[in-house]
Amino acid sequence: MLNYVWIGLIFLGLTAALFYDVQDNVNNTFQNGKPIAAQIKLQSLPTPATSVDGKLVINKVELQKSFNLSSVSDIVFNCKISSGKDSTKYNFYAKIDKSLPELFQRIAKASGKDDDLTGIIELQRPDSTGVREAHIVFEKVTFSKMKEVVSSALHYAGTAVEIALGLIGVMAMWLGIMKVAEQANLISAIAKGVRPVTRFLFPDVPQDHPAIGAIIMNLSANFLGLGNAATPFGLKAMEELDKLNPEKGTATNAMCTFLAVNTAGMTLIPATAIALRAAAGSSDPAIIIGTSIFGSTCATIAGITAAKVLENFPLRNKTFLQVLREKIGLFITMFGIFTIVGILAGTGLLKSFFTNNTETVKNAIELIATFAIPLLIFIFLLAGIIKKVKVYEAFVEGAKEGFNIAIRIIPYLVAMLMAIAIFRAGGAMDWLIYLLRFITDPIGMPTEALPMALMRPLSGSGALGVMAEIMQVHGPDSFIGILSSTFFGSSETTFYVLAVYFGAVNIKRTRHALAAGLIADVAGVLGALFIVRMLFL
Repeated sequence: MLNYVWIGLIFLGLTAALFYDVQDNVNNTFQNGKPIAAQIKLQSLPTPATSVDGKLVINKVELQKSFNLSSVSDIVFNCKISSGKDSTKYNFYAKIDKSLPELFQRIAKASGKDDDLTGIIELQRPDSTGVREAHIVFEKVTFSKMKEVVSSALHYAGTAVEIALGLIGVMAMWLGIMKVAEQANLISAIAKGVRPVTRFLFPDVPQDHPAIGAIIMNLSANFLGLGNAATPFGLKAMEELDKLNPEKGTATNAMCTFLAVNTAGMTLIPATAIALRAAAGSSDPAIIIGTSIFGSTCATIAGITAAKVLENFPLRNKTFLQVLREKIGLFITMFGIFTIVGILAGTGLLKSFFTNNTETVKNAIELIATFAIPLLIFIFLLAGIIKKVKVYEAFVEGAKEGFNIAIRIIPYLVAMLMAIAIFRAGGAMDWLIYLLRFITDPIGMPTEALPMALMRPLSGSGALGVMAEIMQVHGPDSFIGILSSTFFGSSETTFYVLAVYFGAVNIKRTRHALAAGLIADVAGVLGALFIVRMLFL
């Protein structure tokens, strides 16, 4: 399934880019070759091989007439003018910023740099105030979307390598620490304490297998918001699960369930979203903790249920009713958890707790963020010393494994991030948003929050950018600001997780892992929408 999704992302991205480029060419969106009326003030005309500073103004009437920009005021460019080949025409150059309309930013990108705007300007005589009437022809823009797709794909390919190389140190450190804990029998002791849960989730995995310990450490790190520790533990878990895999290259039921839980993103403290809300000036950054717990609980329940049901398909020696009867215990358990969380949300206990204990919650976040990792390292190493483990040799042995895994995931990460980059840059996301509005409008999801819900499974950095923009426009404490923050805390970057974790063990046939992950994402979004509308609308 992942193969079809991957090629689909690329195909849709390229198709959308070509569509928009043809549309721009037919409509002459950028007014290629057309003089635009403007006014410019210069102290003097430039002489050969020199340039002078000036201020160019395009009034809103001309912007409406030429570029169909009706909701903007006059645009002012602080520019430089230099002499050109024609004595009546001069070279124009200006640096632009993000405050200008998107159309001018796209024109600037045509030069190969995001903030350089160039053109040819023809000047008339100055009036009594020194202002000259002028006509400017901006640089020609062709196939801007396709060029953006190429640039974005190359950038993300480089980013994928940077991510993987950046993981080497973190992977080496945490797998080294884990190797010490493993030899000290600490991981197996922890596994015994949560055996009922792991036996329920992973019945095919022996409960004394090293994979169980790695899974527990991964889920615990995710729950505490320790992302830099969760990934190494997760990759170690996949490596151990693959040792039990009778069909190499094909995902097992345990792998699919493990990734479904990971993509659900169950986190006690969504520290990244809270930090961004604080930076945006929120009066209560931690208010999303309760809503994120509810949303991620919905995602986790849906992800586990989907993984457990889908692992039976295609049906072989069973009927659909037999599958339902076998899974009745699963449905009852998940429904019970959902009901408890729903009651807490419905009675307003989540909101009242986090509203009345804001300072306590903030202090708890700071305490966990400061001491969780040092305490974990201390406990693991202390256990190794007590058990007389050669801690240094064990650490180095585990670190070597971390280095190899980090290098192995590079091709998978490059492939996935490249496809996501093409999909985003080409403009296919706009098509998807338009189509989904027919579903989201009836359930009360604001259109402004939809890009965040769609971006979260695709890209963590992209989702952060979208969330920051939403909070800048609507405010961090608005309904839309809280909703987008809750979306971030209620799910994970599904495609990134699948690419990294499956890439670490060379899994090419992912079976139902992607379907379970996307079901978890949808459940997280719907759960977040439900709880935020109930508490803040």
